[in-house]
Amino acid sequence: MVGIVMFCCALFMLLIGFSVAFTFGATAVIFGFAYGIIEAIGYNEGLLEGFNIGKDMFSFMPYRIFSIMQNKILISVPLFILMGMILQKTRLAERLLESMASLFGGVRGGIAISTVVVGALLAATTGIVGASVIAMGAISLPVMIKYHYNKALGCGTIAASGTLGQIIPPSIVLIVLGDVFSVPVGDLFRAAVAPGLTLVAFYIVYIVIISFIKKDWAPPVRFETQEKKVVQIYKALKDIVPVLVLILLVLGSIFTGVATPTESSSVGCLGALLLAFLYRTFSFKLLKEALNETVKISAMVFTILMGATAFSMVFSYTGGDIIVEDFMLNLPGEKWGFIVLTMACILVLGFFIDYVEISYIILPILIPIAASLGIDPVWFAILIAVNLQTSFMTPPFGFSLFFLKGVTPPSVKTMDIYKGVVPFILIQIFVLVLVAFFPEVFGLSISK
Repeated sequence: MVGIVMFCCALFMLLIGFSVAFTFGATAVIFGFAYGIIEAIGYNEGLLEGFNIGKDMFSFMPYRIFSIMQNKILISVPLFILMGMILQKTRLAERLLESMASLFGGVRGGIAISTVVVGALLAATTGIVGASVIAMGAISLPVMIKYHYNKALGCGTIAASGTLGQIIPPSIVLIVLGDVFSVPVGDLFRAAVAPGLTLVAFYIVYIVIISFIKKDWAPPVRFETQEKKVVQIYKALKDIVPVLVLILLVLGSIFTGVATPTESSSVGCLGALLLAFLYRTFSFKLLKEALNETVKISAMVFTILMGATAFSMVFSYTGGDIIVEDFMLNLPGEKWGFIVLTMACILVLGFFIDYVEISYIILPILIPIAASLGIDPVWFAILIAVNLQTSFMTPPFGFSLFFLKGVTPPSVKTMDIYKGVVPFILIQIFVLVLVAFFPEVFGLSISK
């Protein structure tokens, strides 16, 4: 029971505002030594012996930390982050949005549709939610407001489009899941393409439908330009083609087996630098800023990872994993009972904690149970990836909501953002159900 109490205490600390990066590590240390003292008292031994038990529990922690730092899969995380930061500094999102808006602005809901398409392209190049949401929120939302778009629809579109980087490769979430599940990241990348594009399609369908039902929510926009349509198409292609080439270089090299994800991430960084030269935005100041941001984000991710590793170790040592396993294996419906409860729990946990903690604390408990039930790890990982993407938009702690609120004008209220994301959350849950019950449509298999 100590492990269960520890987990509840960690959630409570997050709710009252403690830092995510240190909450799980600190909770693990406190409860680890508390468990040692309880064990010592149970054996009629002194307090010193209790501290020794706690100390011995953490004796393998340095080896775990070195194992994390030497993990070849995780090397690609800072490299993909660097690629995303370089592309952000080249004002790639701004160029793409301007080009797309000039092409589709005249269609009802055209700017919102352009935002979804650009979000998908950014997802396939950067894989960083924060960068995508901030860039599109700063560029696209003021244009939507200027042309009298419904604020909730605009906010929801931007938040949902920005989170596509969590499921469309190269996704940091998929890299982390590949490490946790011990499956090739390339397999997860291939498996995630169809669900990711399905989400894009449903987003666009929703925008088209709501634009025609609520005609004043997303009116057509006639941009003041003297350029002919042919010139607009040429300019759009000039901005889109280099991005598509970069996507083909990064993902194509993985899918064809030419390069590993780690190797392709370095190719992506080189490609991003070439785009910076192509757009004439490269400078050593740009490179320095990109490297600084990469260090900050990577440090945050790996600090959370080390804290989550310590938490998971203490949770298992105190027998919490056995309690959870016994409960899960005795659920009605066996495999499907396990899947439904697991997805519901991850969805709820996503309201409060980040994907890194869920991946390294919750999943190590669930993966052996899934294996014993004969569940295919790739299918299970994709289900979790789609679910974790939803967690980025769920109030009150969805990271996309925080990122978007940080760049919205004062006229946009927090409630506008919350109202806007609800339809997109429902779409994501619907796609999650499709992937769960019709995996063959997405080229997946339920069983090994």
